[in-house]
Amino acid sequence: MAEAFLVLKYMALFNLFSKKKKETLDKGLEKTKQSFFNKISRSIVGKSTVDAEVLDNLEEILISSDVGVETTLKIIEKIEERVARDKVMGTSELNAILKAEITSLLEENNAISTDNFELPKDTEGPHVIMVVGVNGVGKTTTIGKLAYKYKQAGKKVVLGASDTFRAAAVDQLILWAERVGVPIVEQGMNADPASVAFDTLESAKAQNADVVIIDTAGRLHNKVNLMNELSKIKRVMDKVVPGAPHDVMLVLDGSTGQNAFEQAKQFSIATDIKSLAITKLDGTAKGGVVIGISDQMKIPVRYIGVGEGIEDLQLFNRTEFVDSLFS
Repeated sequence: MAEAFLVLKYMALFNLFSKKKKETLDKGLEKTKQSFFNKISRSIVGKSTVDAEVLDNLEEILISSDVGVETTLKIIEKIEERVARDKVMGTSELNAILKAEITSLLEENNAISTDNFELPKDTEGPHVIMVVGVNGVGKTTTIGKLAYKYKQAGKKVVLGASDTFRAAAVDQLILWAERVGVPIVEQGMNADPASVAFDTLESAKAQNADVVIIDTAGRLHNKVNLMNELSKIKRVMDKVVPGAPHDVMLVLDGSTGQNAFEQAKQFSIATDIKSLAITKLDGTAKGGVVIGISDQMKIPVRYIGVGEGIEDLQLFNRTEFVDSLFS
């Protein structure tokens, strides 16, 4: 009887958490949704069928919502195929078909969809995440929120301040470490980033840490220097923890639209990006960039930022994301 009560209590808490998470996501995507569907509604006024004019308008709307040209053309082509096959398609069906095609795109590109912060079982030593991204995208804040999430999941986390190009970056990460209550390894401004990474992993191993998150400098003014620096950091980490870093995460500011896509391309040249975190989606109508980047880069979106609160970094769930856009 007591066990059944505990199970029901756990289920109730889980459902409450899931509901709150979905409400936060809905609110965070509100600007994108309003912009997107207001434009669609205006484009089909007086139309009863999906014709060439409707498709042209839809193409323009998707591009202006920062879905990207190539991804937009792919979506339009799929809808054209449906129109040709079904002969006549009502505009009332357009949203449902658009939703299905966007969901399909995200599924094709292996978008990560999970509800926990479990770590890979086959990793020896701590799971190492190297975080990259230009200044101002919310990189350090994302690291702090990510450390909080892992700690909430019962993981022991250590941070490494390898963005030694800016004193503010080190100071900000120290503040986040104190706020979350996790240890940090730092050597101040102008220290060798690879040396900081090495010491961080050595410290993490000594503490039997589960997760290490390494902050790195985000300078794109010289891609050769950036590439060399990131390569050096990776080589040093691999010597301490074989296979590290296990995840190279690129943080992008969703509010910059196509500029975020350009940054993704530049960083993918400099290093092997394995996952994406897209921030600041709550303050922009450019949420369509999540769809375009995932499709074009073939890199899974792992996290999205939909608010300023410490809880507002969410694991990206493609089904919930599309549902929120179309709800």
